[in-house]
Amino acid sequence: MPSLGSILERPPDHFTSAAYGLLYFPEILGAILSACSARFIHRRFGDRVLFRLGIAFNILGLALLTAAYFARGSTAYDLILADSTFLGVGFGLTSTAINHLAAMLFTRSATRAITVLNAVIGGATALSPLLLGLATRPIGWFAWPLVLLLFWIGLLLLPTAAPSKPTTDKPDQGHFPILAVTAVLIYAIVEGSFGSWASVFMSVNHHFAPALGALALSSFWASMTVARLVFGSLPDRLLSRRMTYLAAPFGIAACFLALPWLTSAWALIALFALAGVATSIYYPYSMAYALSAEPGQTTYVAGLLVAALMIGEGIGSFGLGPLQTVVSLPDLYLISALWTIPLFILARRISRPGNR
Repeated sequence: MPSLGSILERPPDHFTSAAYGLLYFPEILGAILSACSARFIHRRFGDRVLFRLGIAFNILGLALLTAAYFARGSTAYDLILADSTFLGVGFGLTSTAINHLAAMLFTRSATRAITVLNAVIGGATALSPLLLGLATRPIGWFAWPLVLLLFWIGLLLLPTAAPSKPTTDKPDQGHFPILAVTAVLIYAIVEGSFGSWASVFMSVNHHFAPALGALALSSFWASMTVARLVFGSLPDRLLSRRMTYLAAPFGIAACFLALPWLTSAWALIALFALAGVATSIYYPYSMAYALSAEPGQTTYVAGLLVAALMIGEGIGSFGLGPLQTVVSLPDLYLISALWTIPLFILARRISRPGNR
């Protein structure tokens, strides 16, 4: 969806920034739905059903997105709105399942496992805008969601292990990890502000070629991926997890404050890459701290944090659209630096030794 931003704002669709931003609102609803259902599905049917149901929602969403290419006007817009809902639910369910399994399979190195897992997700996100651009020139942008649709179908057909049930006998108290949920929600707003608007910021606000907008978006996700792989591969004795966690908000603030002042395309691409590094570890570290604090509730906590991620992404993506009718995107980036104040306070609370 972010990589389609500069395409949908050009002919023949002519989506406004507000209309494009609204496409993320159904994703919020999908995230809430997945958060409410993931815990029940896992407890009733196990990991396999949870994961495969998420795949089914992704398939439906990508089918609608592919169909939107061949529609025009309000029909195309309605199809993409529905696609956003299905992909929100699909991502929420599949991401909950794999984060839960990462914590269960690598109990002695859960932080590194979750960080590397999310690095792989970020790596795929970095490649997607480039592959979308390659598909657009000879065929049309529908080719890339169609390829993804076929991959998901192939994954659905693969054999899987027997469903597992929660391995703990601890009563399900449903404790709400409010600090971690709040931290991830705010972080996701920040991530959405960078990721969902990078191509628009480059192509619309600065009038650079759409290819440079796609490159800026890819540089953000690629640098995030590399940073997560590096941080995830370093042993604990070489890296202070808490100090890295506390330093992240300062790096994010510096990127927000610097973006509006740069005019060179390559300087902006480099800064989006630095923003990817700055934002790389905040979410996986928040997930790891929260899961270690609630070892008997990993599916429940993972579901809540994934939902918070999706909701925050939706707010960051949807909210910046209507706001641009009164405040420019560069000024919104400056104001967004204020988000890093609660991010630092929450990281300090979450990472206190007593909370591990």
